[in-house]
Amino acid sequence: MLGAMLAAPLACRPGVAPAQPFVELDTPYVTTPQNVVDAMLELAGVGPSDRLIDLGSGDGRIVVTAARRWGTPGVGYDIDPRLVALARDNARKAGVERLARFDVEDVFVADLSSASVITLYLLPDVNLKLRPRLRALRPGTRIVSHDWDMGDWTPQRAIEVDAPDKTVGLRKASRLFLWTV
Repeated sequence: MLGAMLAAPLACRPGVAPAQPFVELDTPYVTTPQNVVDAMLELAGVGPSDRLIDLGSGDGRIVVTAARRWGTPGVGYDIDPRLVALARDNARKAGVERLARFDVEDVFVADLSSASVITLYLLPDVNLKLRPRLRALRPGTRIVSHDWDMGDWTPQRAIEVDAPDKTVGLRKASRLFLWTV
């Protein structure tokens, strides 16, 4: 666990007054550039008959883009209530709140059973922890991961996308991986 601490009203640091709450996250919030979002959704082949779940949804751009561009209904799960509020606001501004839902939820306990597509931009150890749950999903479920693979679970496809707006790493490119359960 990275132990990244962000202000959010879920728990308090030991020895710190409740006015200074935090959430301990497995993965820090890093924005996915829009062209990478588009490439992830295209790699997954999303459409209006799909049901998208984005794990660690941040500002909601993956779910909002799928809803706006393809009419794909989806839900984003994030543990940070501030990011969930931001994602809901972004869905409202994009006019897709009937298709895009965002919930404060731990990705390790969230109900994934309705998904036909799962997207994630989490760290390698988090992907590995999620892998048994993902592999147990309904056959045909597509999973797309940004930058990190799933260990010895070989992806069906792996592509590289230029990412000039990427805010982390030395390379301005992103690797995308696709698996089908």
